[in-house]
Amino acid sequence: MLAYTIRRVAATIPVMAIVALFVFSLLYLAPGDPAAVIAGDQATPADVERIRASLGLDRPFLIRFGEWAWNIVRGDLGLSIFTNLPVTRMIAQRIEPTLSLMVVTLILAISVAVPLGVVAAWKSGSWIDRLVMSFAVLGFSVPVFVVGYLLAYVFALEFDLLPVQGYTPISNGFWPWLQNLILPAISLGGVYIALIARITRATMLEILQQDYIRTARAKGAGQRTILFLHALKNAAVPIVTVIGIGVALLIGGAVVTESVFAIPGLGRLTVDAILRRDYPVIQGVILLFSFVYVLVNLLIDLSYTLFDPRIRY
Repeated sequence: MLAYTIRRVAATIPVMAIVALFVFSLLYLAPGDPAAVIAGDQATPADVERIRASLGLDRPFLIRFGEWAWNIVRGDLGLSIFTNLPVTRMIAQRIEPTLSLMVVTLILAISVAVPLGVVAAWKSGSWIDRLVMSFAVLGFSVPVFVVGYLLAYVFALEFDLLPVQGYTPISNGFWPWLQNLILPAISLGGVYIALIARITRATMLEILQQDYIRTARAKGAGQRTILFLHALKNAAVPIVTVIGIGVALLIGGAVVTESVFAIPGLGRLTVDAILRRDYPVIQGVILLFSFVYVLVNLLIDLSYTLFDPRIRY
């Protein structure tokens, strides 16, 4: 298991290096002259040159990338072009709402989707199975922002049950914190629930046809024991895999969800930075999201040792 862990951790290093190179190249891949775009139509040539110098566009690409990568290693993501604040500070101020939204959505999605997938596989071909699969198709089909606006209209505007926008820090109390995240988490979790439920159902259907399941039934094991102790445990690897892959859905959906519900998180920071073409902020946020995605999938890979003893070496 130690050797497997070391190999998986080592494999993330070149991945992050490639991601860092791509993120840094965004500034150079932007159409036109980024300095002229940032400066605006009323800028003078001197203003454009000043911005180009501040961005390092007047120096060789590899030298600039090396300096930027070394600063990243030291925890320095640069300065925002418009606020002149450190990007790390801006991210630190916005990370709690986004992290809270993703954690609540993840817990909600797993706690709802896995039982739905198990029940759908158990009742395969019945109206319950068709209902769950119809919900899964609907979850994939309806955009996040549409679900968000519908939930906000029904539960916030019509019935005034939940707040429609904003964020309350967890330090102000658990319920006020959770209250602001219920609607955004449901909006963001719809497609994630649909994905996990479909994979859970497909995997459970295959597992339930195995010989050892028939043997367990012949020995008189209860249906709950067969489903959750025998079948679900052996179906855990593909389910855990899709949970890790689905983190990308959470990261991308958080940008839209935070805009709909006016949550001051990293998604809103990203949108604002894109609209203002604040490249250091864009680079910092994308790099952080990429690191989180790679880290989550690394943890998913390491968790395989809990379900499959064949990789414990």
